[in-house]
Amino acid sequence: MSTTETRTETQYEEQIENAFQLYLKKMKDYGTSWRVLRGKSITDQIFIKTQRIRSIQEAGEQKVQDPLKDEFVGIVNYCIMGLIQINPENANLSLELTQDQAISLYNEQRKIIYELMLKKNHDYGEAWREMRISSLVDLILMKLLRIKSIEDNAGKVIASEGIDAGYQDIVNYSIFALIRISEGEDPMK
Repeated sequence: MSTTETRTETQYEEQIENAFQLYLKKMKDYGTSWRVLRGKSITDQIFIKTQRIRSIQEAGEQKVQDPLKDEFVGIVNYCIMGLIQINPENANLSLELTQDQAISLYNEQRKIIYELMLKKNHDYGEAWREMRISSLVDLILMKLLRIKSIEDNAGKVIASEGIDAGYQDIVNYSIFALIRISEGEDPMK
């Protein structure tokens, strides 16, 4: 394992842990009220957050001073919530999850997504480290438009990955953006 791979794994874990800690705090405030959201609503919420980042990047200024990194954290958590919601094994769970259930379901998805990142990072050679944050945002928007199309087609695909793969990729792009921001990259670029 190279030093870059080890650094990436450490940085990735730090960023996903930050997102998880926010998920826990929000759960204390709101419970698991997000469980009422349908898949399409979660996708639209992610779209709104991503579109805000892109609009600010394109305008070159920000009127509401919430840090852009917070939007990426929100995208991570909404994607994980979306993965929990669309998993047929979770269909019979109650709307209000216990804390243990909510943590377990989050960590289950977190592990799957992390393993996917390791595989793709190996194959792509950490190309994301050379990408602009604006390009990561564009990729997230593209994935969201694909997910919306699949949702509009009742989840049916002919030659494409499903909604779950889209959400997983979006989490990884968002974590990559958070790593780049933590390293001093300007989120406006």
